Amino acid sequence: MQHQNETKTCQNCKTDFLIEPDDFAFYDKIKVPSPTFCPECRMMRRFVYRNERKLFKVKDYFNGKNIFSLYPEEANRKVVTQDEWFSDYWTADDYARDFDFSRDLFTQLFELAKDVPVSALNVKMMLNSDYCGNASALKNCYLLFNSNNTENSLYGSSVDNCRDCVDNTVLTNCERCYESFYLLNCYQCYFSIMCAESSNLWFSRDCLSCSNCFGCTNLRKSSYCIFNKQYSKEEYFKELQKMNLDTKSSLKEAYDSARIFWETQPVKSNQGLKNVNSFGAYVSHAKNVNDSYLVFDSEDLKYCQYMMVGGNKDCMDSCIWGEKSILNYETSVCGENSYDLKFSLDCWPNVRSCEYSMHLKSCSNCFGCVGLRNKQYCIFNKQYTKEEYFEIVEKIKDHMNKNPYIDKKGNEYRYGEFFPIEFSPFGYNNTIAYEQFNLDKKDVLSNNYPWIEVAMGEYKITREWKDVPELINEVNEDICNEILECTSCHYPFKIIFDEYLFLKKENLPLPNNCHECRHKNRIKDRLKPFLYNKSCSLCNCDIKTAYSKNIIIYCESCYQKTFS
Repeated sequence: MQHQNETKTCQNCKTDFLIEPDDFAFYDKIKVPSPTFCPECRMMRRFVYRNERKLFKVKDYFNGKNIFSLYPEEANRKVVTQDEWFSDYWTADDYARDFDFSRDLFTQLFELAKDVPVSALNVKMMLNSDYCGNASALKNCYLLFNSNNTENSLYGSSVDNCRDCVDNTVLTNCERCYESFYLLNCYQCYFSIMCAESSNLWFSRDCLSCSNCFGCTNLRKSSYCIFNKQYSKEEYFKELQKMNLDTKSSLKEAYDSARIFWETQPVKSNQGLKNVNSFGAYVSHAKNVNDSYLVFDSEDLKYCQYMMVGGNKDCMDSCIWGEKSILNYETSVCGENSYDLKFSLDCWPNVRSCEYSMHLKSCSNCFGCVGLRNKQYCIFNKQYTKEEYFEIVEKIKDHMNKNPYIDKKGNEYRYGEFFPIEFSPFGYNNTIAYEQFNLDKKDVLSNNYPWIEVAMGEYKITREWKDVPELINEVNEDICNEILECTSCHYPFKIIFDEYLFLKKENLPLPNNCHECRHKNRIKDRLKPFLYNKSCSLCNCDIKTAYSKNIIIYCESCYQKTFS
């Protein structure tokens, strides 16, 4: 069937959005109707089901002991440890039930989700990394999230295949990096963003194959530069020594100076390397990946976000993870050889042809299921024959269309829509949606979205900053026994021993704000997953870019000609 461009009005935000012929071809291939929400509203729904980095203390459902969890107590979930979840002394089959055709699907599905135990931290193959979540194969890590195959690293998210890195976001194959964002194959880079194949950078942006540079941007294969000005090796280190970068006050001055310089320099319209026919923010090593965000090593994707583990193909409207995900649509936190998943959450590994399901492992052909392992042809956790399964699934889809769930705003959820936001167990403010969409508490509550706040513990400040030496070499390990006050949010925090050792090794001063405020400050440099129509500052051609403000922007062609 040949389709033409079609403009629809989003039933949620009331803005118009375009569905293109290739989109319709994908919907036809996977046999779903076209969406009634715009791409941004679809993205928000999926993001609200991702608590990436907030931990809560809750009671273990099986034994009543205190454990840390991604699910707050207010979620009313039966939270258990990872070992308990995978144990043999319980089974999700015990919660099987018939679908009630007198009620809507979503209300029944989330009732089932509250009955079935859920894993507290969503981790696997962890060693001495008890306070990490949404992660795999971490060793000696602390408060590291959405990360894989990393050792001896602290405070960060999306830190993959790294060693000895502290306070970073989106790092791959890096070592000894600090307070940086979006680095690839880097060594000893500090306070830098969008750099690759580089070492010993300070406050640098978008540098490739560089070493020993300070405050630079758009350099290629360069060394010993300060604010893009070339120095001799001896001059460079002499100037660097004058900056006193081992003090907090000098670091702040350097941070401000670098950003003033960056504002005078052009940026590339798309952030990424080695792309073919792809555009979006932070898309790299991609082919035919469009309108997407933070995607690596993938092809034929559209409206996808945070797909940073590669091998993904032919997906739309999917976010978080990936790792050889194929033909998925409207999924969140699905990956590791997932195939043909629709409207599903946290399904991995080897989950195939499932719809409206959560927390499945190695399942296929399941509909409306929660927490099953190694199952097929199940509906609401109940086993059916193959023939019964497909017959009942078609009846449920028809029922969804005739009896849709209607949320508090009046939006209708027929077959083909992802989960409503109001069912999220995390609270809007504890998810990545809160970081990416500018909704405050008043806006969230006015939309009837969940908001969950947890009171901070009360601790007495034991040492004032005026009594802490500014030079790390003058600070002894007793600082790890002190409770300090964050200079930004004024909450108490501590310097842990591994952090102290890292700062000592790198000759960096102690941070005077907590890890949460450091994260918030760091992601200020991160673009958001929205694209804007602009013109190249050199050739005036039309471009799409994630830069919203008016700055000097070059299209890919002009940027390569200027800086290659």
